[in-house]
Amino acid sequence: MSSSNDYKKTVDAAIANPKLSKALHLFGDSYLIARENAYKGLDFEEMRNELSDMKDEVRINRKQLLAEFVKNAEAAGSTVFLAKDTKEANDYVIRLAKDKGATLIAKSKSMVSEEAHFNKAVAAHGIRAAETDLGEWIVQLAGQRPSHMVMPAIHMFKEEVAELFSKESGEPISPEINTLVNHARTRLRKEYFDADIGLTGANFLVANTGGIGLVTNEGNARLCATLPKVHVVFASIHKLVRNMEDAIKITRLLPRNATGQLLTSYVTWIKGCVPTDGEQKEQHIILIDGGREALYESKTCQDALKCIQCGACANVCPVFQTVGGHVFGSIYISAIGVILTAFYEGLDKAKDITRACIGCRSCVAVCPSKIDLEEIILHLKSEVTKEYGMGVIKNVAFKAIMKNRGLFHSMVRAASKLQLPVTHKNRVPGQQRIIRHLPLHFMEKDFTEWRDLPAIAAKSFRDQFDNIPQTLFNPDYRVGFFVGCGGDFVYPEVGVALIKVLNSLNVEVVFPKGQSCCGIPALYSGDTATGIDLAKQSVEALSEEDLDYILCICPTCTMGVKRDFVDRLADHPQWAAKARALAEKTMDASAFLENILGASNKLDCVAPGESVTYHDSCHLKRGSDVWKEPRALLNSIGHEVVEMKNSDRCCGFGGTYSFLGQPQISKQITADKVDTIKTTGVKTVAMDCPGCMIMLKGAVGKADDSIRCVHTIELLAEAIDKKKKQN
Repeated sequence: MSSSNDYKKTVDAAIANPKLSKALHLFGDSYLIARENAYKGLDFEEMRNELSDMKDEVRINRKQLLAEFVKNAEAAGSTVFLAKDTKEANDYVIRLAKDKGATLIAKSKSMVSEEAHFNKAVAAHGIRAAETDLGEWIVQLAGQRPSHMVMPAIHMFKEEVAELFSKESGEPISPEINTLVNHARTRLRKEYFDADIGLTGANFLVANTGGIGLVTNEGNARLCATLPKVHVVFASIHKLVRNMEDAIKITRLLPRNATGQLLTSYVTWIKGCVPTDGEQKEQHIILIDGGREALYESKTCQDALKCIQCGACANVCPVFQTVGGHVFGSIYISAIGVILTAFYEGLDKAKDITRACIGCRSCVAVCPSKIDLEEIILHLKSEVTKEYGMGVIKNVAFKAIMKNRGLFHSMVRAASKLQLPVTHKNRVPGQQRIIRHLPLHFMEKDFTEWRDLPAIAAKSFRDQFDNIPQTLFNPDYRVGFFVGCGGDFVYPEVGVALIKVLNSLNVEVVFPKGQSCCGIPALYSGDTATGIDLAKQSVEALSEEDLDYILCICPTCTMGVKRDFVDRLADHPQWAAKARALAEKTMDASAFLENILGASNKLDCVAPGESVTYHDSCHLKRGSDVWKEPRALLNSIGHEVVEMKNSDRCCGFGGTYSFLGQPQISKQITADKVDTIKTTGVKTVAMDCPGCMIMLKGAVGKADDSIRCVHTIELLAEAIDKKKKQN
């Protein structure tokens, strides 16, 4: 894709096809259930920690392991060729085919062959590559590329496949699944017997044996490897494992994480040239670098090569479920695809899909190799911004305004007054004023057509704090409050509620006045320099007093302090130690209430007893591992928590993503969440993130003004107020 405008057109085209998103959502929902069942009785965290360590060992010792594999493979009769790039790999196969007089290659699934555009390369020399994996054959007939690493044709419906098969065969094929599969089996069977060469990939390159391992569901790889007289293995160097024991451990994770299966249908181990009853069979193993060594050498991105290509990062990704792999990906798709595209195809090819990541960390939660995909993508966003910029609006907002705390706060105060002509009374009684419409059409389409926007508060939290009485004589704790932009300027009532709740538990709240934006909006937009400057401002402001804890009501701020400040300031000697010390005592407010104070056993108050549903904010659950605590607090004050389906699925906010990034993708993700909320039948939605509140208050309120969206802290304060009235 040459430009962001072109990319947005592909996004719009994908969104205009609701059948695509519906199919991907149905699969995603069923996958989560199947995966959960597949891991019952197993410790996924322990398993993925072990796999991550194994992959670290491979990275560190990769050159020795590669040499060991080559030595053992050649000793077993295989010919091994080390290709520096995909062109060298293709050229080797073309020379081999010409030497053998081969005109047909039967192929099983191989992502690196997709990366090499292998089929096109050999076709230019009169050699036909016949895909034998069902999904790969379907997309080959359609003239498309795979939209998923494990399920290449997941974007297509059976009616489309029937049409393709009918056209290919010249006879009508009905769109029943069994009919389609039987037709494919019949058509493809002949390819195995007629092929001069069989080509497979490899899930494992076993160093201490020189053998390969294949994990498949259809058995076609086994046929491609055994029936033709020549077997070509087309694999990348990062598939190395130390031994069979390591490989078998991966087979326990791969099917469970890929499709929710306990076991895949076929696990095939091949070492050397398989004996035949005729002439000697040949095996040629082509090991491709293609940018992998450069990726191994990248300190910030090297973990991407721990990937075992299960595709789980796509299965749970809200962006993939909205637009599919042809839009959110290139050869490789979804989160891992963003990274691999940048290294294998270049940053220009990756820039738009890098920016399309919403940063929800769903991929991180399910990755069997424990790759922090979101953190790596953040680094790539910085590289993209350095190379291509981030647009005038973000440049001015981050570099000229947000870095200057006084100017930033003055402009927000001014905006709170200038906004009055476009604000209206909230549809939900008791809620703040809202912006229902914006004057320009393009702003209306992206900003307010499908959601209301919150008005900036008439008085920020920082301007209210000094007038909030705290009459505590001997508090148990003195905590600092890092309010965040949303809590300061949009929802100051949450901060007021927090003081009420903490004071009731004998905790004094201190508000460091020097604090400003945490810098995460800049950092997540790729403006690392501004992000670091703002991190320094925050560290300085929050470290001025000797406080017991620093509390946040915004999980993105929490994650920023605990992870991003520490990581980004690690190379700044005068700041690194301060950042680490601050991170150690920073936590989400709900986590502090429950885990430090035991508030669910101490809050002597009872709420109205209404049913509420709870939305898990991405950075709270997957960034801070806080999800039980808010529920315990809500239950303790008399609320019945009615769990919504997929409560931790992203709401679509993503900070500037939903305004200046991909608002139309956000719109679809948010619509899914709104439908899920409405299905519960409850009238109150609790959450612990001002960003999610901005998104859900606006979208839910526009869809059903009988439902209110509130911060968990506000519900606790309501219960306290109720008790006071009763007394």
